[in-house]
Amino acid sequence: MYTDSHTHLYDEQLTADPDQITRAIHAGVTKMYMPNCDQHTITGMLALADQYPQNCFAMMGLHPCYVKADYTAELDIVAQWLEKRKFAAIGEIGLDYYWDMTYKQQQIIAFELQIDWALQYNLPIVIHSRESTPDCIDIVRRKQNGNLRGIFHCFSGTADEAKSVTDLGFLLGIGGVVTYKKSTLPAVLEQVPLQNIVLETDAPYLAPTPYRGKRNESSYIPVIAAKVAEIKQCSIEEVAAITTANCHKLFAQ
Repeated sequence: MYTDSHTHLYDEQLTADPDQITRAIHAGVTKMYMPNCDQHTITGMLALADQYPQNCFAMMGLHPCYVKADYTAELDIVAQWLEKRKFAAIGEIGLDYYWDMTYKQQQIIAFELQIDWALQYNLPIVIHSRESTPDCIDIVRRKQNGNLRGIFHCFSGTADEAKSVTDLGFLLGIGGVVTYKKSTLPAVLEQVPLQNIVLETDAPYLAPTPYRGKRNESSYIPVIAAKVAEIKQCSIEEVAAITTANCHKLFAQ
């Protein structure tokens, strides 16, 4: 059995295909964790969580790419939902320096506040760190009081950054990028124990080879697991068992 630790099942590219969740379950991907983006993704995400309560689990958070001039209002909505129902994690949160630096300071404020909420509610965090991994690590290090835990989603950093992340007690989210021909991730993962790794798709984005350039989906998790097994020189069953156990321990689901 596999777990997809990060999949946007509510995205219109995926909801247009009503069989996507069934395909994932048939592929052995029995648990799928959905990160939130902003107020506009909540309804669709929660509908899937309620429709598939044994398979689909919702997070709550404000994605850094959605931190704009109205970010305080968006954060208020996150805070309200955290009081209303149980979530698997706070995510996805973090920093994104790739698309736009206009709201960099606001991203930092939102990230730090949502980490505080994770500590308050005893929830893991799922971190988006595009072109910002060192700053995300620094913030997590400052906030780490022994109780902070989570995933650096779509990790694509260096071996030194991977060690910094795992030394902080965090997991590396490994997705389709690890299968790309020019990816540097395989060399990094050679040095990372399976106990520090979880699998993810980030569907509908970043489909693994041989589906690269097409829409991604959670049923492709075994493709990613096979590549990790090749890198770690172990069986795919071992990758499935350990990474799923890592998710179970983290999310307590």
